[in-house]
Amino acid sequence: MSRIAEDQQLSFDELGQPLRDVSFVVLDLETTGGRAASDEITEIAAVKVRGGRTIGEFSTLVNPGRPIPPSISSITGITDAMVADAPPLAAVLPSFLEFCAGSALVAHNASFDTGFLRAACERSDLSWPAPPVVCTVRLSRRVLSPDETPNHKLATLARVLGARTTPRHRALDDARATVDVLHALLERLGSHHVYSLEDLLDYLPRVTPQQRRKRTLADGLPDSPGVYLFLGPNDEVLYVGTATYLRRRVRQYFTAGERRGRMREMVALAHRVDHVECAHALEAEVRELRLLEAHQPRYNRRSKFPSSVWWISLTEEPFPRLTITRKPGSSSLGPFRSRKAAGNAVEALEDATRLRGCTDRIPKGGGSRRHPCAAHEMGRCGAPCVGYEGTTDYEPRVVPVREVLSGSGDSALRRLRDTIAELSETRRFEEAATHRDRLAELVRGLDRGHRLAALASVPELVAARPDGSGGWLFAVVRHGRLASAGTAPRGTPPMPVVDRLQAAARTVLPGEGPLRGAQVDEVQAVHRWLTGGDARMVRCDSPWSEPAGAAGSWREWAESASRARVPYEGAD
Repeated sequence: MSRIAEDQQLSFDELGQPLRDVSFVVLDLETTGGRAASDEITEIAAVKVRGGRTIGEFSTLVNPGRPIPPSISSITGITDAMVADAPPLAAVLPSFLEFCAGSALVAHNASFDTGFLRAACERSDLSWPAPPVVCTVRLSRRVLSPDETPNHKLATLARVLGARTTPRHRALDDARATVDVLHALLERLGSHHVYSLEDLLDYLPRVTPQQRRKRTLADGLPDSPGVYLFLGPNDEVLYVGTATYLRRRVRQYFTAGERRGRMREMVALAHRVDHVECAHALEAEVRELRLLEAHQPRYNRRSKFPSSVWWISLTEEPFPRLTITRKPGSSSLGPFRSRKAAGNAVEALEDATRLRGCTDRIPKGGGSRRHPCAAHEMGRCGAPCVGYEGTTDYEPRVVPVREVLSGSGDSALRRLRDTIAELSETRRFEEAATHRDRLAELVRGLDRGHRLAALASVPELVAARPDGSGGWLFAVVRHGRLASAGTAPRGTPPMPVVDRLQAAARTVLPGEGPLRGAQVDEVQAVHRWLTGGDARMVRCDSPWSEPAGAAGSWREWAESASRARVPYEGAD
């Protein structure tokens, strides 16, 4: 879709966007089960329509990274063999979100599909764009009487409304059938005075009078990227969010499209909506993160459940050991999103190096225990606690760990890979799979940590991305933080804009730890923006590079391991 067409589509006035001009993306998913938190997507399909015509289709199988239950395969016909060579969801999701950009989503029982997509975005560290959502189940219940249809299942509606495609529990066919159902239902809405997208969202279960009265809070907001803040009676911040088009997004809170009880309660308390216009989506995302940290609004889930991270460090002892902490040291590894993930990484490194795992304080001359612990008997520790190893003997165990943490070597990773191969050769497949998964998690943690630390070490860089209409979006980044952001519209000389942005950028003093004191979520957001396919470097006052021995060279192995099946012989 061209930029001009997209702008025309989304910049509708207070009367709403006419339905004939709305792009609807009608989607369907097939999954391994019914729970978004624990099940995975196996197929995604979507049909984009506007004005009654199909203008694009998206369809792909997805490797769920786990076996598909036989009961599910019997319904959908999708088997493990069919998805074995399919891309993982993390590779598919960005393209799908791009396909949906600027459109209203439509699905039959939409909460199921959007629930899976929200969960997938969260697991992939992607922002859910919060588009308008239309559920054809809800719409059919409002439009069709019990005399017209015995139920509101997709197959039944397709038959009753004369759909050209018969649903068969495959994503693309079901999406095409839902398109026909949607068009048939929309044709009946003229008599209900539903002519615009807003009318449609208001028509689906009814908006409370209190919600409708507060629609004026969105008046005056611009149709530009930025951050919006719902404020309470004492100007306290109730909720913070980001939007590509501020007015359009805020107005959605006052329509029936907003069904979350928590948000309806927030809207009832809100007295006004403040906003901060931003140059582009990255600035909006970073400002949101900073405002969440500063205000901790009661209605933001991230405020109630802050994004906690864990770090792995070597202790400063004669016989160092690995420890898991909340606060990083200068050479710590991380961040890990859970203590369990950090613990798995520690276990993997201990397996590879026979580094001690006990918490005893062992003096330089050796320990005072009379008998070694079980770890020594299992061959997992040299028992410095009883004096079997001195500091000279123990140092070779520490060196590979230091190399892994710093990215200067990967001998510990190669040892773990050799162990997996040995277990597989002796047909100890379950143990091999456990070690494989643990190593893959360690590699992902190392790779993420090395990439973010490398960015945070750069004092200043300037990057640019095309805005889609012949202009440029700019970001000035200092030690992993966004220091300034701006744009150069088409026809504007870009380099003078860059000079002004650098001159006005905020000063950033590096702090402690691998990320130089920066907030993890901000560095990750900046890194995603900088490493996008269309980003390019404008200026950089020192090289932005990763250590030669960093885990980036293992990235392909980790992705392959994530797609592997148990038992482990499937990797041969």
